[in-house]
Amino acid sequence: MKKILIFIITYKASYRVERVVNKIPLNFLKKNFNYKIFISDDCSNDDTSKYIRKIKNKLKSKVVTNINKKNVGYGSNIKICLKYAIKNKYDFAIMIHGDDQYDARKVKQLVNMQKKENSDVVVGSRMKNKKNARKGGMPFYKYCGNIVLTGLINYLFKQNFTDAHSGYWLYNLKVFNKIKLKSITNSFNFDNNLRLELILNKFKISEISIMTKYSDENSYFHLSYSLKFIYENLLFFIKKIKRC
Repeated sequence: MKKILIFIITYKASYRVERVVNKIPLNFLKKNFNYKIFISDDCSNDDTSKYIRKIKNKLKSKVVTNINKKNVGYGSNIKICLKYAIKNKYDFAIMIHGDDQYDARKVKQLVNMQKKENSDVVVGSRMKNKKNARKGGMPFYKYCGNIVLTGLINYLFKQNFTDAHSGYWLYNLKVFNKIKLKSITNSFNFDNNLRLELILNKFKISEISIMTKYSDENSYFHLSYSLKFIYENLLFFIKKIKRC
């Protein structure tokens, strides 16, 4: 039986992390995989750890927890989870954010898509059905920005993604035999960096349609992310040309 790790990254997620875990289709996982849930909190200074302990007490050995002693950042927190999966010889890993923005019930669809397409990575797309993105509360500036920035990556690298900015991923961990985690940024642009490396190494990336929920959004932060996204994609494009 294949091994799969469901990892949840949290930062000030509070009660939402418990809501995420309650949505994970555990019966489906139990029938099809040897699975565990790994929760890694990035030094939250609220009550998130209390809810993580509650989850651990409920699910016992099926849950492994990690509380970072200092805030290491988005990318570094993901790397902690992926390194755990690789070290413990898991075949697949699925990343879910602890703030409940991405619907954990879609784990089954991610797995089924990977099996159907024999994908190296499957990503949840908020934009396959653009109406759902707006229904889920995606801010208009972010909606427009997603279209423009996803269009940029499609143009530069001849891809056909609908959403190049999602944080809901299924990884076939074999990709990390070729792509080294240390080469990927520790910052919030981890997902974009990894996507570019996957493209360069000709790995197959599939998408499924998902809905999301949004709370208050920081437009300044999104602008900063967008500028960095453009800069990194242009640099990577130049790097790709040099390799050809």
